[in-house]
Order: sequence, then structure tokens, then C-alpha cells
Amino acid sequence: MKTILNHITYSLMLGALLLSTACSKKSDPAPEFQEQNLAPLSVEFDNIVGDRTFSVNNTGSPYTNGAGEKFSISMLQYFISNIKVTTAEGKSYTVNQDSSYFMISGADKATRFAKVNVPEGDYTSLTFTMGVDSLRSTMPIDKRTGVLDPAAGGHDSGGMYWGWNSGYIFFRFEGNSSVISDDANGDPTGKKQFKYHIGGFGGYSAPTINNIKTVTLDLRTAGIARVRKDRQSNIHLFVDVMKVFNGTNSFRIAEHPNVMFSEYSTKVANNLTGMFRHDHTEN
Repeated sequence: MKTILNHITYSLMLGALLLSTACSKKSDPAPEFQEQNLAPLSVEFDNIVGDRTFSVNNTGSPYTNGAGEKFSISMLQYFISNIKVTTAEGKSYTVNQDSSYFMISGADKATRFAKVNVPEGDYTSLTFTMGVDSLRSTMPIDKRTGVLDPAAGGHDSGGMYWGWNSGYIFFRFEGNSSVISDDANGDPTGKKQFKYHIGGFGGYSAPTINNIKTVTLDLRTAGIARVRKDRQSNIHLFVDVMKVFNGTNSFRIAEHPNVMFSEYSTKVANNLTGMFRHDHTEN
């Protein structure tokens, strides 16, 4: 009987300890919001295509858009910038611009993380720009280094700058589809290539196309970001590139296989904001 009582006592004590530990983990009060009290935060841009994983050169297993057109992907690159986080109380922090430009490349998984520093706190909202803002686009070259270097990559090998237009390509998406014609309305080379190079910051001295897009995501449903100095919170986003075709302004590859700096690019750009979805947050 004594052994049984000892066992029960031990079980109760262990249960109380586990409950206490669980409560202690659950109660993680937000620190006082202080702009100089910075801690690490990561935003993950996880590319997908509809309900499938993202892969380049997927000729053996093509994707199918809403119009029933099969396609493969050879390149996906886009700029993310001006990251801002906001608390439930409305206190916000925008990452220093010099540390807030990232180029996500579908072919390089290491680039999917945008790592920044923000004040310790609990954040319920994430905002960022897809593209490069007009202020940075017009700065001297010495202020546009790293991923913003206009000479980086070279246009044919994945560069993200229009030399002829003095502006950045915000979103570069290329691939192949058998539905593309071999004439001037499609791909005269016969390679069946589609190319979507979306950019335009509004112009230098006269108004032009402005395809800069701001995306704001509510983090409350799938998990707020609890940013602390002793760990790195990661906001995991899915980026569904199928929305390029199946978004608000759905279109067929056969009808618009090449979209560059044209009026139609604004319709494609309006689809891009719908690509981003918050899946979960790792704290």
C-alpha cells in the first residue's frame, strides 16, 4: 500500500511540475516595445505552384493552370523590401532600408529567408513591398549594392535590371508551354517560351507605369510572431506562383506569353499580391 501511495504522490508531483512548465511556456508576456531593443526575425518565402511543390525545369511533370494550359518553369525571381511589423496595440517598426532588400530565387532555396532585426515584441501583422521603391531606384549606384547592383547577373542569366529603362524588374517569371505559337504573337524562336518581367516604379521626371505592390498579412489566425533575443521567430509564408495566371485578372499563356513594360503588366502585377499566404509562425 505504501508503494502505491508513493507512486501516486510521485505522479501527482510530476503532473504538477509538467503543468507548471506548460503554463510558464504559455505565459510569455511581450516585452516593453523599445525600438533600440532589437532581436532576430526571419520571414520565409516558400514558393509553391497551386497544391504542388515548386521546382524548376519540371518538363517531365508540368503544371496546369486554370485554363488547362500545361507549363514548366525555368526561372522565378522577385524582390522583397521595406519589411514592417506591427503589434496588436498598433506599434509598428520598419526595418532600416539599407538592411531591407532581398531577392528571392526559386532556384536557390537559401534565398527564401529574409532575415532582419526588429524590436522584441509580439507582432500580429507583417507588411512588405514587392519590388524596389522609387526612392531607392533613383539613388546613386553606390547606394544600390548587393542584390540591387544593376550589373549583377546580366539580363540573359537572370539579372533584375532593365538597362534600357533604368529600372528594376520586380518579378521575373519564365518557362515553357506548348500552347505558345511560333509566330510574332508567341515565340518566333520556336522554343515555346513565356516571359513575365514585371517592373516600373512610376517614372523619373514623368509619370509611367507603377507596379510597386504593398502586401499586408494578418498573423493572428496562423500564429503571431513572438520576437525575443534568445531565439529567432520565423514567419512562414507560402508564395503561390499559380496566382500569376489564376489571380484576380486571370489570363491564358497562349494569349499573353510575353509581358514586359506594357500596360498589360499592371494586370499581371495586380495578381502578384494574391500569391502570399501566411501558413504558420515558428517561435
